[in-house]
Amino acid sequence: MNEFISSLNAWQALHALSKTMLALAHSEQWDELIEHEVKYVQLIESLANNPISPGNHQRQDEAKALLSKILANEAELKILLQNRLFELRDLIDQAGRQKSLNNAYGNLSGNLLLPSDTPQ
Repeated sequence: MNEFISSLNAWQALHALSKTMLALAHSEQWDELIEHEVKYVQLIESLANNPISPGNHQRQDEAKALLSKILANEAELKILLQNRLFELRDLIDQAGRQKSLNNAYGNLSGNLLLPSDTPQ
């Protein structure tokens, strides 16, 4: 029974951590979110190595309810991370376009072009 309670505590800790990670994503604290992801994965591994033993149906129902909340948080977090990925792609594309413009027109900087300088 002691193992079961400790396993349930781990589920509660995982749920609390998933809420924290969701709050970090909403506030766009991406570096802190990554740090918490490591702890999150470690908790999942711990739960996988110490599964809840069958027996007390009330405790199992508590764990199932927590799992449902955790999965909902993960789904919302996935959407926020996908949006962030799109933002980063746009920034990378913009930087690439800027670099192309700089390369194309950078050679002309400091030069005064007159109509008589155009090739014929």
